[in-house]
Amino acid sequence: MFRMKKSVSMLLALLLALGFAGVASAHVTVQPGMVAAGSYQVFTLRVPTEKEAYTTQIKVIVPAGVNITGFEPKPGWTYETEKDADGNIASFTWKADGQGLGENEFGQFQFQGKVADDATSLSWKAYQTYSDGSVVEWTGAPDADTPASVTTVTAAAGADSGSAAGASDRDPLTLTLAIVGAAAGVLALVVSLLRRRKA
Repeated sequence: MFRMKKSVSMLLALLLALGFAGVASAHVTVQPGMVAAGSYQVFTLRVPTEKEAYTTQIKVIVPAGVNITGFEPKPGWTYETEKDADGNIASFTWKADGQGLGENEFGQFQFQGKVADDATSLSWKAYQTYSDGSVVEWTGAPDADTPASVTTVTAAAGADSGSAAGASDRDPLTLTLAIVGAAAGVLALVVSLLRRRKA
């Protein structure tokens, strides 16, 4: 019972820490923030508009370590892909059919893919184009003003020599941390938008 209460307290503390760490600004991100090697995933590209112009286009460079296999259609937007010499999707670009995402608005674009068995992290470099012609390059280090979104890759379930019970104990924690990370991202975005409206 004590261990359970301690685990809950630690998770709540982690949620608060992640939430307040991301309050300073809302960035282009790819969720979830943590995935297992060798797994099939549905990723969500979250794009906020952070200036007095419309976001009209967002291009993402697919990192090594993941094979993109499909996209969910989004009303008002179209997408196109570029492939490498092996026929794999090397980048994809979403373009607005109309004016796009205005100030204090954000959009979410879903796509799916398979994480490589030997992947350790996925760095998503993105290029956000505004209606005024400016382009924000989300390609920097984690501490940069415009960082690339990074997805941490954990070991595949059952990859070690531990017991099946041990593996099942770890999986819920990994899932919980991923959910916490996603919730923190949403919290940061909401707080950032509210602050901009009050300014």
